Amino acid sequence: MEAEDDIGRHMMDENEIYANGGDGAGGEPQRQRPIISGEQLDVEAYAALYSGRTKIMRLLFIAERCDNVSMQLEALRMAYDEIKKGENTHIFRDVVQKIDGRLGPNYGPDPAWADAVDRRAEQRREKLENELNAYRTNLIKESIRMGYNDFGDFYYAHGALAEAFKNYVRTRDYCTTSKHIVHMCLNAILVSIEMGQFTHVTSYVSKAEQSPDAVDAVTSAKLHCAAGLAHLEGKKYKLAARKFLETGPELGNNYTEVIAAQDVATYGGLCALASFDRTELKSKVIDNSNFRNFLELVPEIRELIQDFYTSHYASCLEYLGNLKANLLLDIHLHDHVETLYDQIRNKALIQYTHPFVSVDLRMMANAFKTSIAGLEKELEALITENQIQARIDSHNKVLYARHADQRNATFQRVLQTGGEFDRDVRAMLLRVSLMKHDYALKASRKQH
Repeated sequence: MEAEDDIGRHMMDENEIYANGGDGAGGEPQRQRPIISGEQLDVEAYAALYSGRTKIMRLLFIAERCDNVSMQLEALRMAYDEIKKGENTHIFRDVVQKIDGRLGPNYGPDPAWADAVDRRAEQRREKLENELNAYRTNLIKESIRMGYNDFGDFYYAHGALAEAFKNYVRTRDYCTTSKHIVHMCLNAILVSIEMGQFTHVTSYVSKAEQSPDAVDAVTSAKLHCAAGLAHLEGKKYKLAARKFLETGPELGNNYTEVIAAQDVATYGGLCALASFDRTELKSKVIDNSNFRNFLELVPEIRELIQDFYTSHYASCLEYLGNLKANLLLDIHLHDHVETLYDQIRNKALIQYTHPFVSVDLRMMANAFKTSIAGLEKELEALITENQIQARIDSHNKVLYARHADQRNATFQRVLQTGGEFDRDVRAMLLRVSLMKHDYALKASRKQH
């Protein structure tokens, strides 16, 4: 009991250290932390990270999900300007309808532009069709492949994703090198991500990886990102984390039509926190020199991972709380934020209680920025799920770890070993006695 009291006293010292995520009360300076970015999302800076269709779709997603009217209009304005650089009149009309005249006459329907784009598109489609028919007649495989590829690009630019996917996949029958196959896979992956067909993404990532000679460092990084997004969508957070963590720094700005390097840090970091144990977090995230390059782009994610590992839970949860509003505006992550946050918080609660014989719930509630009643409910759920072996003293507000009775367990093991030894000795004596009396029984096997 004295030993347990000593541990309990030690525990109280530890609680004082970790209660507010500080470095102790010994007069040591607090470590420097970057300012937590809980302010409103900078839509312009965010959109600058992307290109092509995903830039437009992310802006429209922000406009749809955001409660701030000025941010909505800023996102719609930028989406309008971006669409006018392309040829997708269908999405242009949708954006005009959403703007609904709120941005003035310069952001109106512009039927002259839309009609001109549609006319050019029809002429372009006819030209591509005639060229493809000529290639088919001449049976030139490379030309036919390029013809289908051009059709895929045409339909993708005009927002007809299903037709684009169909034409990209048709090039497969006319691929003559492994490089062609990888190119086809990357096109199919791009369109599949836009359509939300992540089973296709997984399939074409695997197909591309079957041609390793044609997969350079940049392509490999793209495939890891695509696979990570597919696992994220399937709520396979550990697999998603591994793929994002394996993404090479060669990715840079080479895949902005799908994902930014900052997203790799955010998605990979949060998935790792939610699914990795401490050992994996240290070896695969914190000590991962490649992934560190990505984390440097998002200091908040880097710091909250470090805080979690060093048990500075208040600081970690503060970062998460401040990032939440912006993460809910992410087109890929929004559906997973609540689940990931719950898993990270549960892991923090388990990790906090693990080393101690008893924990003061008042201090723990302070560390996790919650009420004692709320903390009790969270702990009850974890105890019920057998994730924490403990019992709660609601009167004194103390959590007592339910450690196994080592003395009784040792005694039971001794009894079990003794019983096994007794049985073995008796069997040996019986065998020796049978041999001594020359008694051997030869039983004939009966056929059934």
